[in-house]
Amino acid sequence: MSSFDYDLLVIGAGSGGVRAARIAAGYGARVAVTEEHRVGGTCVIRGCVPKKLLVYGAHFAEDLKDARRFGWNVSNGTFEWTVLRENVLAEVDRLNDLYRKNLFDHQVTVWDERATVVGPNEVVLAGGRRLTAGVILIATGATPAVPSVPGAELGITSDEVFHMGHVPRRVVIAGGGYIANEFAGILHEFGAQVTLVNRSDQILRGYDETVRDRLLQISLDKGIRFRFKAAFECIERQADGSLRVHLKGGEPIDCDQLLFATGRRPNTAGLGLEAVGVTLDGQGAVCVDEYNRSSVDSIYAVGDVTNRVQLTPVAIREGHAFADTVFGGNPRTVDYRCIPSAVFSHPPLAGVGLTEVQAREQLGSVKVYTSDFRPMKNVLASRNERALYKMVVDAETDRVVGLHMIGPDAPEILQAAAVAVKAGLTKQDFDNTVALHPSMAEELVLLK
Repeated sequence: MSSFDYDLLVIGAGSGGVRAARIAAGYGARVAVTEEHRVGGTCVIRGCVPKKLLVYGAHFAEDLKDARRFGWNVSNGTFEWTVLRENVLAEVDRLNDLYRKNLFDHQVTVWDERATVVGPNEVVLAGGRRLTAGVILIATGATPAVPSVPGAELGITSDEVFHMGHVPRRVVIAGGGYIANEFAGILHEFGAQVTLVNRSDQILRGYDETVRDRLLQISLDKGIRFRFKAAFECIERQADGSLRVHLKGGEPIDCDQLLFATGRRPNTAGLGLEAVGVTLDGQGAVCVDEYNRSSVDSIYAVGDVTNRVQLTPVAIREGHAFADTVFGGNPRTVDYRCIPSAVFSHPPLAGVGLTEVQAREQLGSVKVYTSDFRPMKNVLASRNERALYKMVVDAETDRVVGLHMIGPDAPEILQAAAVAVKAGLTKQDFDNTVALHPSMAEELVLLK
C-alpha cells in the first residue's frame, strides 16, 4: 500500500474531474475528490445543461405562434419565469445527486470543501485537514471574466442568470461570443428588450463568417439590438433602481439588468499552484503536456483550467485519457482536430472543421458549396427565417474539410455529419449518399 492517503486526489468535481476519478477508481486506484460547490461542475450546475433547458423553454414563444398555422387553436399563453426557473433548478439538483451517487458507486471519497495545494503530493482543506496523494489532478474549470470598470459589481454573469427573480424588461449583454448570443436569444424570447454590446465589430469570432453574419441578420430582424466597437466606461445605479451603462464614444444605455458574457478565465486563483512550482500561463491556465502533466511531475490538469478547448466533451475526453495513461497503463492523448461545436442561439448554429477563411489560408485552393433555403416548417408558418448550410472542400483532394450550418436542429444534424468530416470523406461520398426526404439534413447530400 502507498504511504499516501490516496492514489489520486482530484480538485474539482466537474465533467473532466468526475470522469477521471471514476475511470481511475475502476482501475483500482484509491480516489478522492474535493469540491467547494456542487458535484457536476459548470456544465451541469450553471452552464450548458440548465442553459439548454432555458433554450427549450424559449423556443415555445415561437412554436406557440407557429402552431396556429398548423391548425391548433392556441390561446394567448402567458409565460411564468418562476415555473421554468424552479423546474430547471430541480433538474440541476437531480443531476447533482446523480453525479454524487456515481462517484459513491465507484468508491470515490468526496470532500465538500475547497482544497489548496501545499506540496507536490499534499493539499489542505478549508477546514484544516491535510490530505496526501500520489497524484493530484487539477480540474477546477473556468469562471466568468468581468471587466474592470467602475460599477461592474452591479451586473451579473451567466452563473446568476438561473436564479433571477424575474425576467428584466430591458437587458444589456456585454460580449459577442456564444454565451452572449445564446442568452440574447433566450431573454428576447422571454419578452426582454435585449441590447448586445461588443467591443469588436463582429460576433462569434472563430465561426464561419457567412453563418455568423446570417445569425446577426436574423437577430436584428427579431428585434435584438447591437452596439459594436463599444467599450464600457462605467455603470451607475439610477434613482429608480435601474442601471445606466456608459460607453466610450457612444450614447449611454438604460437597462434593468446587465449581464457580463465576456469570456471565462481558468479558475486557478488561490489554489497555491505557483507556490509549489506549477507553471501557469498569462491567463492563469495550467500549462500541461500532451498527457496532461504539469511542470510538477505529480500534478496534472484537465478541462477548462488548461484553456486548451473550453468544451465539456473535451474535458471528459481529457479526464478519461489521463486516467488511462496514469492508472490504466494505456498512454492516450486527445485529438483536438475536427472538434464540432454549436451555439444554441435562435436559431442555433453549428460547425466542424475549417471555416472558409481558414481553409483558403491553409490549403489555398478550395471549393465552397452552399444551400440557402427556408425550412418547410417555416414556410407553412409564414416565417421568413432561412437556414444556411455550407460545405468547404479541398479542391485538390475533394475531401470535405469543413461543415457549417445555421437553422432548426443544426447541432443535432451536424453531430452525425461531423463523423464524416473527421473520417476524411469526400464531397463525392456525400453526393453518393441517397437523400432522406423530406428533411433539412438532406441538403447536405444535395449541395451544388
